Amino acid sequence: MTVEATFAVSEARQQLAAIIDRARAEHAPVYLARRGRRVAAVIDADDLDEILQLAEDMSDIRAAEAARTEMRTTGATPIPWEQVKADLGLA
Repeated sequence: MTVEATFAVSEARQQLAAIIDRARAEHAPVYLARRGRRVAAVIDADDLDEILQLAEDMSDIRAAEAARTEMRTTGATPIPWEQVKADLGLA
């Protein structure tokens, strides 16, 4: 387990390469603080891509659940996939 790293912005300026290396090696964010408050984080770019993909997936899951809830509430029935394709001119 890695220890959370926090650097003052002024210190981070002097150690930017080391901070980037640490974030990439440990796959953990390195926080930057101003006046004792965290204001930013440096994270590995691949880790960020994965986080963004997971967030998009979660958004899709929530939207699907909301649609199922609405269908249960309104009594609507799903439109068959073959009909959707036909309506869009894809079949």
